[in-house]
Amino acid sequence: MMNIITTIDELQKVIKEMKTQNKQIGFVPTMGYLHEGHRALMKKAREENDVVVLSIFVNPLQFGPNEDLESYPRDFVRDQDAASAEGVDIIFYPTPAEMYPEELSVTIQVRKRTDALCGASRPGHFDGVATVLTKLFHLVQPDRAYFGKKDAQQAAVVEGLVKDFNFPLQVVPVDTVREPDGLAKSSRNVYLSEKERKEAPALYRSLQLGEELIDSGETNPETVISAIKDKILTETSGEIDYVNLLSYPNLENMDTIQGTCIIALAVKFSKARLIDNIILTREQEEA
Repeated sequence: MMNIITTIDELQKVIKEMKTQNKQIGFVPTMGYLHEGHRALMKKAREENDVVVLSIFVNPLQFGPNEDLESYPRDFVRDQDAASAEGVDIIFYPTPAEMYPEELSVTIQVRKRTDALCGASRPGHFDGVATVLTKLFHLVQPDRAYFGKKDAQQAAVVEGLVKDFNFPLQVVPVDTVREPDGLAKSSRNVYLSEKERKEAPALYRSLQLGEELIDSGETNPETVISAIKDKILTETSGEIDYVNLLSYPNLENMDTIQGTCIIALAVKFSKARLIDNIILTREQEEA
């Protein structure tokens, strides 16, 4: 029987009981409106833990003043069905007033891995993510926490948070789940018009083109980025927010493509901003 908890007090009481029984806890933090990407995280958590905790909380701290906080899609009944189908034991479903009963006296500022990709155009976003995750990690006390690779920058920031603050948990990255045509699953895909939905798979194809160029020996990041941008502009009506090729997980610029890197993009359509990425490793040439 799945337990739906809405208060911090009750959650702490239940988690304390789990810990006295030495149960391994897997944690999937989400903002709800669950799709197959979230299901993949829940599945992985179910396989690896005694107890699975799912949080559903649209965190106001990570939305900027002109972003879609109020219109962010919500459907708790549907989310319950998805969570139940994946064997979730506990849904933590707090209100903003429960999580933030008064203005915080301490917040977290993320200093690295945020000045590129989405972080560059969303100042304060990852501070909000890190602050809410710090609260949630303390409340849930998970052994493992699951994050999708689709938001690879968030995964990198979370790994830094866990390492810097010595949280006794393992961050488990899970591969991006895609539609049959390659489009990354996202709660925001519902905002695409019919025409935009047909164009959107070109984003992943453009990333695959970049990967092919690197596999064939291209070492200049600008050459790869230019080819990806050309494909997006030719095959979609979207406006490019960014296309970047950076080291991963440190998210730093490279003069030459080597080691583990990420090709990441964000493209704005009329009512949706879509992100996607590929993480790959280029072996260094022997001297």
